[in-house]
Amino acid sequence: MNLLTRDVPPRSAWALEQAGIHPLLARLYAARGVQSKDELDDALNLLLPPASMLGTQEAAKLLADAMAQNKRLCIVADYDCDGATACAVGVRGLRMLGAHNVSYLVPDRVVDGYGLTPPIAERVHQQGADVLITVDNGIASVAGVQAAQALGLQVLVTDHHLPGSELPTAEVIVNPNQPGCSFTSKSIAGVGVMFYVLLALRAELRQRGVFDASTQPRLDALLPLVALGTVADVVKLDPNNRRLVAQGLRRVRAGALPPGMAALMRAASRETAKATTFDFGFALGPRINAAGRLADMTLGIECLLTDDAGRADELAKQLDAINRERRVIEGDMREMAMEMAESLFDEGDEPPPAICVFDPDFHEGVVGIVASRIKDKLHRPTFVFAASSAPGKEHELKGSGRSIAGFHLRDALDLVAKRAPGVLLRFGGHAMAAGCTVAEEHLDVFEETLNQVAMEWLDAATLQRRLETDGPLPAEYRRVDLVEMLHHEVWGQGFAPPVFCEEIEVVSQRLVGEKHLSLKMKHQGQPVDGIWFGRTEPLPARVKLAYRLDADEWQGQKRVRFLIEGAEL
Repeated sequence: MNLLTRDVPPRSAWALEQAGIHPLLARLYAARGVQSKDELDDALNLLLPPASMLGTQEAAKLLADAMAQNKRLCIVADYDCDGATACAVGVRGLRMLGAHNVSYLVPDRVVDGYGLTPPIAERVHQQGADVLITVDNGIASVAGVQAAQALGLQVLVTDHHLPGSELPTAEVIVNPNQPGCSFTSKSIAGVGVMFYVLLALRAELRQRGVFDASTQPRLDALLPLVALGTVADVVKLDPNNRRLVAQGLRRVRAGALPPGMAALMRAASRETAKATTFDFGFALGPRINAAGRLADMTLGIECLLTDDAGRADELAKQLDAINRERRVIEGDMREMAMEMAESLFDEGDEPPPAICVFDPDFHEGVVGIVASRIKDKLHRPTFVFAASSAPGKEHELKGSGRSIAGFHLRDALDLVAKRAPGVLLRFGGHAMAAGCTVAEEHLDVFEETLNQVAMEWLDAATLQRRLETDGPLPAEYRRVDLVEMLHHEVWGQGFAPPVFCEEIEVVSQRLVGEKHLSLKMKHQGQPVDGIWFGRTEPLPARVKLAYRLDADEWQGQKRVRFLIEGAEL
């Protein structure tokens, strides 16, 4: 692994320090492109204006008219955490703004597949809805939108995924990635798009005299859900997304969060008063996602919608149990998939440009997680496939892919579709994560074509595993209060949490739990403990390590420890 140190522009770091930012934070922020304290201001009035997102004004008018006529609204959600939070934000927000008839429907991952399909449109129609609203999906649902409109439904698509060559014929599309949209936060999550639609709707209702500035509902109550979905979907934390997350975190820490989120924090043994983006991404997000992977995402959405604390606790416990089951399934599948991936090349050789594995026993609900684990270990774009469990679709394989920096996965699938027509039955996604469906007999052609694309696009520099770090940690900053200060900040995709790096003396090392390396070390001559999760091979006596800071408690005393992320060996 190549450990790189981020460049710290001295002028930016000095300006931030002069503005009262802690010297360590000033250095970290400057290395992440922050030039002035103003950029760190997370005030709500600094959010990008809703009117700058194409379609929000038209969406607001459509919804305001529908509400005035007491039309029935139905939200079609997606079965991941972004989709679940977007649905909860939509239902809660529309009700807050005066809609009386709001329902939702979430596709089943196995039976329905992804997005608004004609059968889903039929089910929405049968429920008696007049207006169909998609959240976190719909931009690729050309046939589904047509089917809904043929049934007499008005369709509002809200999404953030990249559009294909053909846009659906919805009455209104709100998606910052659609052609002609000048909204600068292209990486906003699906939940953020729905929140913006609600902001525009509230402004429209103000204009119509339904509310004034003093009587309008406080939509900022929805920000904890917006923050959760944004972090869990691993979208880039650009300045606008960071503001949304910071505002949501602030409310969570103050105890102003939906009962379901509070119950999930308790189920994960986390404290709301000390909530971090890490809690959203690694504690709450996986528990909600587990429902969509192994059961029914309705459980996750209901947990986020209920205002009954007792019901929230009950649902959170169910989600926690499903997540435990998911971990067991994932663990077994990961071992098997990793063996298959490593069998694709001889020991000592480089892996192929792209990895593609399938087994009839794989569970389609966890293929994405397993692909992510293989990608992390082998540093190659990876697809893991499982046989579809949908009736009549047994010959289809559903794949989930994860990529490395410099290889745009959705664009790669687009090229595969052009070079091997008919092989991909469906596909979609982002640069770093994408999904596709292939007929089982075409899997070899898919694998061959994907590898060809990867061979052309990936160069030696991209294939070299690199980890960006923040350089050495001054010994005076190895303190519990500074660890807590760092944890309090908003870190995430595109605004990476601090990882320090320097040569460290390893005093002793031992395996714990058979798969983690526990270390006693000397950092700049002073003793410190560390752990490297998932590593079993011993380290040399002196080694350049990359590490995150953590604080653990031992016999009532808090102390700093290093979480090892990588080594230059």
